[in-house]
Amino acid sequence: MSKFSTKPYLLRAIYEWCIDSSFTPHIAVWVNEHTQVPMQYVRDNQIILNISPSACQNLVIDNEWINFTARFSGVAHEIWIPVGQVGGIFARENHKGMGFEIEPPETKTELSMTHDEANPKNTKSPKSPKPQTEPPKTPPETNNTAKPKSKLKIVK
Repeated sequence: MSKFSTKPYLLRAIYEWCIDSSFTPHIAVWVNEHTQVPMQYVRDNQIILNISPSACQNLVIDNEWINFTARFSGVAHEIWIPVGQVGGIFARENHKGMGFEIEPPETKTELSMTHDEANPKNTKSPKSPKPQTEPPKTPPETNNTAKPKSKLKIVK
């Protein structure tokens, strides 16, 4: 994402409009190696996700990542989506919203951080990283057991 991209601001604005209007916000996501979503629900490299407060927990829409926890068939999943992979946000009830172009990641090194580097205080299972105020530069990997190499501070 460009440092001055309007996309994350527009995503947050449409999300707030949906909530204020008692609508159900959904996002359309282009899935690739940088997204962490339950793959069994992906069709043609796309997934539509309900991001309403009743459907997800700990939703964070920052300038680079959308992160939240949601249940699919009763199983909790940690969801990580680069803002650049969001193709649109809309209200389920009236389909009003906004579409976006899918953007490639800015740099290779920006997305190369490991789960442990992004979550240095997380000593529990890497499948459920602790909530944090700033998402990692890449989605958490579920099979990395390396020791933390970064000195990121996790603020609770």
